[in-house]
Amino acid sequence: MLVIGNEVLSGRTKDKNIGWVAEQLTNHGIKLVEARIIMDDHDTIVETIRKLSKEVEYVFTSGGIGPTHDDITTSAVAKAFNVPVLRNEEALRRLKNHYKGTGIELNSARLKMADIPEGALLIDNPVSAAPGFNIENVFVMAGVPKIMQAMLDGILKNIKSGSKMVSISIACKIGEGNLAQELQNIENADDNIEIGCYPWFKSGVIGTNIVVRSLNKDSCQRASIKVKNFIKTFGETPEIIE
Repeated sequence: MLVIGNEVLSGRTKDKNIGWVAEQLTNHGIKLVEARIIMDDHDTIVETIRKLSKEVEYVFTSGGIGPTHDDITTSAVAKAFNVPVLRNEEALRRLKNHYKGTGIELNSARLKMADIPEGALLIDNPVSAAPGFNIENVFVMAGVPKIMQAMLDGILKNIKSGSKMVSISIACKIGEGNLAQELQNIENADDNIEIGCYPWFKSGVIGTNIVVRSLNKDSCQRASIKVKNFIKTFGETPEIIE
């Protein structure tokens, strides 16, 4: 996941896309391995897209495809794949239909949103018409959360889903420092599982939420049983969190 925008890096705009995308991809059986935020710099975007597109199966970007002068993602992605940016007739048609009768001028700035890298496929935008695009394994979406979410919904309908992640969450009133070594041993015993620890402090009580994750349901169940049995050695009763 690549978020593009100076406004996010400056703190003026709070990112609302990474967490949502991570949840949707996980539900679709796609593991998000990295989330990165970069500035609106043409060369930075070009080099990042080139690098990531070679390293991972899918790259999802948000931001930088609007009508303003600093919306440079389209031209940067085109350069990353060594193709020109062309006025896309279908994108233009969608924009004309969207603005027709609104009293809003489809001026040169807004027409920029119909410029798409040659050979790219359009990503539908049911919210405001201006499309995103897909070129090779890169999916370029708007930065506005409502629009980006609608775009991703459409994308995921056309991407083959992977194995779904299974997770079991267990809570206990034990500090994570007392749990760490044995949880590491349980995780090391099965390459199919991941175990995460999330400490909490409530009403003067220290505790830990433990999340066992796996693409294999049986592995997840076996590991969670080991975790629960370990918690019981402290005289505590593990609680399954729904």
